[in-house]
Amino acid sequence: MQPGAAAAMEPAPGPQEKYQLITRNLQEVLGEEKLMSILKERELKIYWGTATTGKPHVAYFVPMSKIADFLKAGCEVTILFADLHAYLDNMKAPWELLELRTRYYEHVIKAMLESIGVPLEKLRFVRGTDYQLSKEYTLDVYRLSSVVTQHDAKKAGAEVVKQVEHPLLSGLLYPGLQALDEEYLKVDAQFGGVDQRKIFTFAEKYLPSLGYAKRVHLMNPMVPGLTGSKMSSSEEDSKIDLLDRKEDVKKKLKKAFCEPGNVENNGVLSFIKHVLFPLKSEFVVLREEKWGGNKTYTAYEALEKDFAEQVVHPGDLKNSVEVALNKLLDPIREKFNCPELKKLSSAAYPTPSKAKPAEKGTTKNSEPEDVIPSRLDIRVGKVISVEKHPDADSLYVEKIDVGEAEPRTVVSGLVHFVPKEQLQDRLVVLLCNLKPQKMRGVESQGMVLCASSVGEPRQVEPLDPPAGCCAGERVYVEGYEGGEPDEELKPKKKVFEKLQADFRVSEDCVAQWKQRNFLTKLGTVSCKSLRGGSIS
Repeated sequence: MQPGAAAAMEPAPGPQEKYQLITRNLQEVLGEEKLMSILKERELKIYWGTATTGKPHVAYFVPMSKIADFLKAGCEVTILFADLHAYLDNMKAPWELLELRTRYYEHVIKAMLESIGVPLEKLRFVRGTDYQLSKEYTLDVYRLSSVVTQHDAKKAGAEVVKQVEHPLLSGLLYPGLQALDEEYLKVDAQFGGVDQRKIFTFAEKYLPSLGYAKRVHLMNPMVPGLTGSKMSSSEEDSKIDLLDRKEDVKKKLKKAFCEPGNVENNGVLSFIKHVLFPLKSEFVVLREEKWGGNKTYTAYEALEKDFAEQVVHPGDLKNSVEVALNKLLDPIREKFNCPELKKLSSAAYPTPSKAKPAEKGTTKNSEPEDVIPSRLDIRVGKVISVEKHPDADSLYVEKIDVGEAEPRTVVSGLVHFVPKEQLQDRLVVLLCNLKPQKMRGVESQGMVLCASSVGEPRQVEPLDPPAGCCAGERVYVEGYEGGEPDEELKPKKKVFEKLQADFRVSEDCVAQWKQRNFLTKLGTVSCKSLRGGSIS
């Protein structure tokens, strides 16, 4: 018998039963009266959106489990792959990888749903760019921007949009787009984590100003990761990847925070509560006979009580979760074992190069540092003024705007290669986190990156950001967009020098590191003519 056949034979749940299914295990519901009113008249239309950024991990089973509840309650469910949001959120997904990551998300989310028995034919799958680039939607973005304050937009995205020292305008647009999605997806309710609450209240405040209805908002609690904090794609030890091998799952669970008797911030218990129990309505703790044998729990509260009273040992709990989790992951691993999806996975999430072996003299317990391009703080700069150095004929002293409160003073040896008038008001590429140093009595606060010819006579050309870039925009190397740069590069560690050894100009005049392009959100960084040259 198919999974849906038995369900079809069961009597349809009434409004109160539907309400209980929809709201169980949620932390908060905004609009409870409206929710019940809709359920008394018809089926609820609801959507869940996910920005296609970092790789989905096992915590994604939490919303998947709730989606199963929504379907049991007869809801019409839409899943939004928010590709445009992924780009707007401080370019967590670069434009060049956006399509690949969206395809990866589509495959992996559908595989997760299938692994927990959710019939895909009952769901509607939509990409943000399917409708967010339309004339009507774009006009509503402008309409919304005319009534939303900068304060409210920043506040709404504070828990969701990546917070940086110099925020981009795109991050302020993010909450408005998420609010408009409710109208354009024609839903009654939006479902998300409690970290979305400020965006949900933002939507409730501003959608009516455009003549659109206020929606119901359903919020899941934030599930602790294995370290006891929020499970995050960017914190490797806090999460289990959906494609992790069984031995990796065992290793990560073994290290997981699961203190005897402690039920607070316990990621192992939370996973049982929010994923395993709703799916099976029971959980089996596997134990050797000498410790009492296996015990089946049909209520989560009883399991939590036994764990708090140390009747259940953390080791037995972890082993039991490992078995149950691998049953969920096995069909996903099998699906992604085909060459096509392996290729998609590696293309969507290029693996950063591993750190070189520790140098001679490294102690046994010390960790070698990753020497990767994301450690460099490279930005687009605009040259505001150029003057000859008072004490050096070959040096310019420039004032360069890099999006900070004051322009930086930069000394560069370009007098013999670039006329002063060609630098004035030009966009350049500036390395911003070198330790400031005095050059003939003038402190230089950065380095203008330039292409140099290989042969003689020597030629030098400043690197060119794509047209349309603004001062302060980040420049990154393809595949290394996610890391945080060092606050200041330590001269003794020679991080820049090690990376710079692999800087080259391609035959297409594109700046590269190990054949990976230098990029901004608008495209590639290049030079005018020095093909095959070095960069310094």
